[in-house]
Amino acid sequence: MTAIRFDRREPDAGNGFQAASAHLIVASHARLLRRDLLPDGEPTDLAQRLYRAPFIVLAHDAAPDPVFFYANLAAQELFAMPWREIVRLPSRLSAEPLARKERQRLLDRVARDGFIDDYGGVRISARGERFRICGATVWNLVSDQGTVVGQAATFATWLPLR
Repeated sequence: MTAIRFDRREPDAGNGFQAASAHLIVASHARLLRRDLLPDGEPTDLAQRLYRAPFIVLAHDAAPDPVFFYANLAAQELFAMPWREIVRLPSRLSAEPLARKERQRLLDRVARDGFIDDYGGVRISARGERFRICGATVWNLVSDQGTVVGQAATFATWLPLR
């Protein structure tokens, strides 16, 4: 994987709702999984639709200790973190310490195979609330030059754990 510098400003109309990051996430998903992440719509509002989607979308960079660079509104709510906090969080910290080895095995499998579409695991919010992810898809983010620059995940089902 190659580390690149992502724009970590909060999505808004001024930056096209992080259009470059949204394009990378959506295009990589389509290329690797051969299906669309978002339902059909206007290409010009793709980034805004991704940011406001009713399902979770997260992405981290390819640094040795990957850091989130994208989290849509649903992800910010679930993880109980505003944009400015979540895009500074090493993605490993979204899992409890005991779940981090399993998370690393998952990321290694994605790096090898390009994507997985059957992930489940326990995560924790900033408020300490634990939840189980069900049926997540995780895929490599591939630049237009064919370089892996990070990984993204999406899921629509999670169960609170008490």
